[in-house]
Amino acid sequence: MNILDKIVAQKKIEVEQQQEFTPIDKLKTYDFFKREVPSLKAYLKDGQHNGIISEYKRKSPSKGIINSMSTVEDVVPLYEKAGVSGISVLTDSEFFGGNKSDLIAARKVTTVPILRKDFMISPYQVYEAKAIGGSAILLIAAILSYQEAEDLSKLAKDLGLDILMEVHSKEELEIVNPLVDVVGVNNRNLKTFEVSLEQSISLAKEMPKDVVKISESGIYTPEDIALLREHGFQGFLIGENFMRTNNPGQACIDFANAIK
Repeated sequence: MNILDKIVAQKKIEVEQQQEFTPIDKLKTYDFFKREVPSLKAYLKDGQHNGIISEYKRKSPSKGIINSMSTVEDVVPLYEKAGVSGISVLTDSEFFGGNKSDLIAARKVTTVPILRKDFMISPYQVYEAKAIGGSAILLIAAILSYQEAEDLSKLAKDLGLDILMEVHSKEELEIVNPLVDVVGVNNRNLKTFEVSLEQSISLAKEMPKDVVKISESGIYTPEDIALLREHGFQGFLIGENFMRTNNPGQACIDFANAIK
């Protein structure tokens, strides 16, 4: 069993427990559930923002602890000041040290679209994403069938959320359905955790022409951004590069200035 299989197995347990603790009807009473949220796709396309989707995360299975000191309140407002197109917040606790309260806190201090980054396998999690202030959900093609992804996408659209579909191979592009707003190529192999921008470059021409294309992971320099833009990418999900510093928000501002 690889790490992805372990995460999904744990997620099934967590979702079942959470649904018993906080039913969907309860989620629908949350204040954020009733609010409209900014569109990640719109921010990526508007030309007013820099295409960066900056990430807030504390740890990962491959890297261990990344940043245990910086708080959402410290980091997220500076991400917005940097002119980012979106903010990704990890809500997986077991493997990434995140939690749903991080996303709630982020929503309170920014007007930028927020991606709920988690391993989405259940409609319950989509309702949850809306209830805690998310703008978009992440669907990982490697863990979903076409039908599962389509069902989750339909629900997300009904709730006013965008869909970011993450792929790792040409075969996984077959999971992308017409409701998907953004397709992201994860340059990190989720089974081996090796990283290469060639992953994005090789898939660029294979991706649907009518979706916003983003590249995820392994982006460290302005030159990386320039290269990816040459291949049609409009968005760049960056987390570790900022979070490994003592001041992730300022690191994002500096990086944003360097790619203008």
